[in-house]
Amino acid sequence: MATKTSRIAALAACLWVSSAFGQPTPAPTAPPRYKVLAVYTGKDDLAHVSFVKEARAWFARMAAEHHFAFESTTDWDRLSAESLAPYRVVVFLDTRPESPKQRAAFRKYMEDGGGWMGFHFAAFALTPSKYPQDWGWYHDDFLGSGSYVSNTWRPTSAVLRVEDSHHPATANLPATFKSSPNEWYRWSRDLRKNKDIKILASIDPSSFPLGTGPKKHEIWHEGDYPVAWTNQKYRMIYFNMGHNDLDHATRPPKDLSSTFASEPQSRMILNALEWLGTSDKPATDTPAKARRN
Repeated sequence: MATKTSRIAALAACLWVSSAFGQPTPAPTAPPRYKVLAVYTGKDDLAHVSFVKEARAWFARMAAEHHFAFESTTDWDRLSAESLAPYRVVVFLDTRPESPKQRAAFRKYMEDGGGWMGFHFAAFALTPSKYPQDWGWYHDDFLGSGSYVSNTWRPTSAVLRVEDSHHPATANLPATFKSSPNEWYRWSRDLRKNKDIKILASIDPSSFPLGTGPKKHEIWHEGDYPVAWTNQKYRMIYFNMGHNDLDHATRPPKDLSSTFASEPQSRMILNALEWLGTSDKPATDTPAKARRN
């Protein structure tokens, strides 16, 4: 009887403490399934700045809904072996690392099995410009695209065609779908001739003419334009999307489009992030090859 009385008294005491000091202590939450670090510059081109702002909010919302950790920073020195170690995925939202130390750390991270997702301007390289083609491994080997050549204008939606429905990023997507408005890029290298590159989505011919000008070369009437691809030597994926349409007649310019407004496009990006965050190998299980300078 004494033992039973003691248990009742202890329970009563616990209830009193809970009521006296507010809600009971919640059970500890499970750790995030994986961690994502997004790096960006967020300067100069206002359409890219608009995308970065939208992307940071979207990734944070996806992190809460799908239980992964998301952090963003403008500090490119975070690209170091020590800083990158906890992260399963690194995202370049606009530009690329510039210092040799940052570049070397990122290359080692990828060659050691890290995950990467890049958007739009993260692949830009043009000589001469503020972002010259001065990183052969990144633009020629890793991305496979080489230098930027030209783009459509103004930002326009396109019909995208899924080219590999078996890849985790494109799972359960329709064969074709409408993208959000974007400034579409053309590259110096033919990605289809690169055996390491797997094209996941491209511009469907039904999109032509693509762009409104005013310059004639800014309107595409034909051609082959990949917009999402992976290098099978790495756990990586690149999306050409990431340039919102703006009303430049207003001050400040008003957003006229949203990159994440296309549900199938956003699903593809989330699919890709889940693949990068939870898999240990490229989708084809192709072993990484020796480094090339």
